[in-house]
Amino acid sequence: MLIDTDGYLVHARYIPSPNCDERPDGNDISLLVIHAISLPPEEFGGEGVIELFTNQINPQAHPYYQELTGLKVSSHFFIRRDGEIIQFVPCTLRAWHAGASCWQGRTRCNDFSIGIELEGSDNQPFAPIQYARLVKLTQALQATYPIHDIVGHVDIAPQRKTDPGPCFDWQSYREALEITR
Repeated sequence: MLIDTDGYLVHARYIPSPNCDERPDGNDISLLVIHAISLPPEEFGGEGVIELFTNQINPQAHPYYQELTGLKVSSHFFIRRDGEIIQFVPCTLRAWHAGASCWQGRTRCNDFSIGIELEGSDNQPFAPIQYARLVKLTQALQATYPIHDIVGHVDIAPQRKTDPGPCFDWQSYREALEITR
């Protein structure tokens, strides 16, 4: 995998999200945040996440979607359960994935992070192909940007978030990053 100079993953499907803006310091990309999402909750393979990140979610399509009305969020990348990678925001821009957050004394983690959403939940294991793609994507990002830390959403917003959840295998992910270097 390769990230080009404009911050796009070469060969990824790109679906632009309007939920992004300029970074305060475009050279300050030092944190990778791993998330998990499924829309509707615990359902995989639908268009809910894409619709959410592109402000096209229909609040009448599912009762849970009514809670999302007016929400403006995005992520740089979304890795589906079949391994497909969709990019919503170029890495050079600030995606709106972290919300109110703090890491090592720094607030506003969106300013200096890249967000990767995995299609999943707190209650189900992730697919092996998702880990394989996540490892390759992480390596491509580390080769392009000075990423020092890799954390879960729960680590930067522990009072409000739990993802990527207890089913995410941090040990295997970190070992795979080391083995394939």
